[in-house]
Amino acid sequence: MSILTPLADVTDLDAAIAESRERPVLLFKHSRYCGVSCEALDELHAHIDAAGGNTAYKIITVQTHRPVSDAAAQRLGVRHETPQALLLRHGKVIWNASHFRITVTELNRATDGN
Repeated sequence: MSILTPLADVTDLDAAIAESRERPVLLFKHSRYCGVSCEALDELHAHIDAAGGNTAYKIITVQTHRPVSDAAAQRLGVRHETPQALLLRHGKVIWNASHFRITVTELNRATDGN
């Protein structure tokens, strides 16, 4: 079973981006006060519980780690959204989804074979 690891600072973000050169890394940007984000997090947990690949899973909670969220948007060249799922490979975003597009089915499809 994979673990959802929090990114607490920009150094953790840099390490996650570097890790994506070795294996896929899925970043999940979460807002604690958004019902849609809570539903997307449930979908992510269901995906992780069934995942068998080598993808690493990381979470950025926007309320408590906004500088990390802002750095992710800037470093990865994506517009900030929450909830937001970003699949990284070789330091680049190869798939992303936000809001109701973050589902078990889509997460499975994105990480299939990784």
